[in-house]
Amino acid sequence: MNIWVDADACPVAIRDILFRAAARTGVRLTLVANQPLRVPPSPNVRMLQVSSGFDVADNEIVKRLEADDLVVTSDIPLAAEVIAKGGIALSPRGELHTKENIGARLNMRDFMESMRASGVDTGGPPALGQADRKAFAGHLDRLLGKAG
Repeated sequence: MNIWVDADACPVAIRDILFRAAARTGVRLTLVANQPLRVPPSPNVRMLQVSSGFDVADNEIVKRLEADDLVVTSDIPLAAEVIAKGGIALSPRGELHTKENIGARLNMRDFMESMRASGVDTGGPPALGQADRKAFAGHLDRLLGKAG
């Protein structure tokens, strides 16, 4: 299993959890972003910088993704592509996207986008909290345990 991170919007706290997991398990971890990000010196952790542009990082992840790879992303359309390609998609909030729930999440995303486009202030997501970090770390540990 490789872990791919849609890193432009990935919270630092989640990246730190991923760095510790990669160090502990030896799994290959790649952060994909359109700006340089610091990564710890490690043979199995790398930063892949892509050009700026709409969905450039997402497209690079999908291109390189292999079945059973894990992608960490809060981007619902990217998660849907990951699942369609046989990968595993986990949000930084610890939500596991699956074949069974991704359709409903895409529909809700599209609905909220149309609400915002019509001028409705839908607010943003709440700040990443301790419960979110714990949920993420728990799912990550279970997924890495299955892969190992």
